[in-house]
Amino acid sequence: MALPLLSQLAHVELTTPAPQASLEFWTRVVGLEETTRVGQSVYLRGWGDRFHHTLQLTEGPQVGLGHIGWRTAGADELEQAVARLSAAGAGEGWIEDSVGHGRAFRYRAPGGHLHEVFWEVERYTPPPGMESPFPNRPQRYVPRGIAARCIDHVTITAADPRGDAEWYRDTLGHRFMEYTVIPDRPDFPVFCMTTVCERAHDLGIVWDPTPVRGRINHFAFFVGSREELLRAADVFLNQDVAIEFGPGRHGMGEQDYLYVREPSGMRVEINAGGYRNYEPDWEPVRYMPQEGSNVFYKNLAMPPSMFESFPPVEAPPEA
Repeated sequence: MALPLLSQLAHVELTTPAPQASLEFWTRVVGLEETTRVGQSVYLRGWGDRFHHTLQLTEGPQVGLGHIGWRTAGADELEQAVARLSAAGAGEGWIEDSVGHGRAFRYRAPGGHLHEVFWEVERYTPPPGMESPFPNRPQRYVPRGIAARCIDHVTITAADPRGDAEWYRDTLGHRFMEYTVIPDRPDFPVFCMTTVCERAHDLGIVWDPTPVRGRINHFAFFVGSREELLRAADVFLNQDVAIEFGPGRHGMGEQDYLYVREPSGMRVEINAGGYRNYEPDWEPVRYMPQEGSNVFYKNLAMPPSMFESFPPVEAPPEA
């Protein structure tokens, strides 16, 4: 069992070919706060996020993942993470001039996804008039759009979800929480969940039958209750944003979910609830679809569109 080195999922960079439309979606509909702009990127955060940003929205030729940022548990843990990543042959070097945090070490995981780890962070300071009346909150609550509270998780793709989940576990100390298999491939997980904190997952890994590496399936923000999630469904529909899947509840992680697409085509999840788990020696739990892995109530089928990841592949091979 590798000792955990990371404290939390800190931010995700998404690329969009429709930067203005995407920005309006994230700020006006989801309700994120804009922190700053640098170059082709806009930096955003939920009203409950304590750091400079949790979403970096970057203009690019196609929708996809830029990188994933993780904060370590301390300065020593950063050096340990760098040593482990370098020993694994995954290191890509230091970035000294990051926005919103200190020097970061970048690495390429087995699925081709770019990540970075860092310790020093810039904490959010609200402008005058936005201070919260509650001293434990980073800013005043603003009920704009959905008013998403904070970053929750990111789900990426892999040719071998179990192999990738075990790599994150063995290299950086992620806990491998749950996985699901399908009846005709009972020994091959098609979806795995890992976490670096107490939530059920902050990193999902879904099977990708295509040869394209480094893809993302969706990115999620958290709201405080199921009632807020149902309100989010109303907000989306009243803003002419189609609901792709939900509202519902996953068996894995027991989180309530709602999926939509933002203007670039990227899938966005709004979720609430979920269990908390603090066991350092937790063993991964095996699920099958008929046991409610994806749909807790076992009464719905996930739409085929949910299998699409980004950037899109025009003709993915059959499983």
